[in-house]
Amino acid sequence: MIGAVFSFTAMAIAGKEISFELSTFEIMLYRSIIGFSVILIVCKASNSFKEITTKNIKLHFMRNVAHFTGQNLWFYALAYIPLAQVFALEFTMPIWVIIFSLPLLGEQISKVKVFSVILGFIGILTVIRPDVQTIDWQVGAAALSAIAFALTTILTRKLTDTESVITILFYLTSMQLLFALVITGYDGVINVPSERTLPWLILIGFGGLTAHYCITTALSYAPPSIISPIDFARLPLVALIGMLFYNEPLDVFVILGGIIIIIANWINLTKNSNTN
Repeated sequence: MIGAVFSFTAMAIAGKEISFELSTFEIMLYRSIIGFSVILIVCKASNSFKEITTKNIKLHFMRNVAHFTGQNLWFYALAYIPLAQVFALEFTMPIWVIIFSLPLLGEQISKVKVFSVILGFIGILTVIRPDVQTIDWQVGAAALSAIAFALTTILTRKLTDTESVITILFYLTSMQLLFALVITGYDGVINVPSERTLPWLILIGFGGLTAHYCITTALSYAPPSIISPIDFARLPLVALIGMLFYNEPLDVFVILGGIIIIIANWINLTKNSNTN
């Protein structure tokens, strides 16, 4: 999950840098082209094509619809609101993961897990200090992306019971390439990236693959209600980046919220490891 933290942070920076030139669907299109090309090379080199079957194609489809939706909402929000706010709203995801884990996975939710997520959510609220008057479409997009990502996490957990990581990544890149191509090309116009945006697109493409590889591998060892809260560590990191490179304010509430989030992660990880 540490690898996923850095990969998603790099993707956020890249997404913010190219949002002026490409739409979210175009970003997803080029990301998927890069990702799918890499997966094909890896499958060829490792002779992994034989692992790929269609036995869980419906579950793969559901997972990728959820992820494609969440990722587009996430990239859209990045273009308009501060990095720390996007990540803070995204980090309501563990709340939804816990809600969905019980009916979809039959996972038992301990009091420690509930407490750690609630504490993390308090840290998030400390950072963003929500005001009803400031709610807009961009903020709503970031919040809705969290629900889509939670469903993605749950469905990924289900797939790891029977599918290899390479299979999950193959369907991730191929299906989302198809989704993006249909939606982006419906009007017959697809913008070509410039020399300035191409390196950022490559970073997004590789960052997406490494992030999903790390998450999928982590989910094969532990349930999502333990894995997901580790993501909270991204918030202090991205808040610092926003301050240094995008002139986004970093005040005492961001620092305090980050400390609360780190404590919540520590409680979740140490208490659950002691009981396993």
